[in-house]
Amino acid sequence: MLSTLEVITTVVVGLMVGVEFSVAFVMNPIFNALPEDSNQQAHSHGGRMLGAVMPVWYIGSLVLVAVWAIVGWHHQGTGLVVTAAGLLILSVIMSILLLVPINNQGKTWTPENRPADWKEQMNRWNRYHYVRVAVIIAAFTLLVAALV
Repeated sequence: MLSTLEVITTVVVGLMVGVEFSVAFVMNPIFNALPEDSNQQAHSHGGRMLGAVMPVWYIGSLVLVAVWAIVGWHHQGTGLVVTAAGLLILSVIMSILLLVPINNQGKTWTPENRPADWKEQMNRWNRYHYVRVAVIIAAFTLLVAALV
């Protein structure tokens, strides 16, 4: 049972990391190359779509990692799993305090109602997102290391 949990958890967290990495280094550069109105509309649509899915994915990943730590408490690598859980908690806190407020505003913007500083706000979101991606990559790396 533990090995199945380890694999499922690692895959779920790995896919989450892949999506967030793709947002940072693939989708946002594509969006930023679009003409201004299209750029802003693409960011808003992405914020609505991923804003609905990612909270469940982040919390679900954290729950899986916590269960792994509890079930495997006396097994080798538990310290790595607990540390990964701490990093995922940090990523959730960062999301709630820093990224979600900007995303909640941005997903309602249209070319007619967006604020004058919308580009600055998107750039701030991107900076926070890069840090969050680094945090979840570190968590994923620890989970993979705990498998050996």
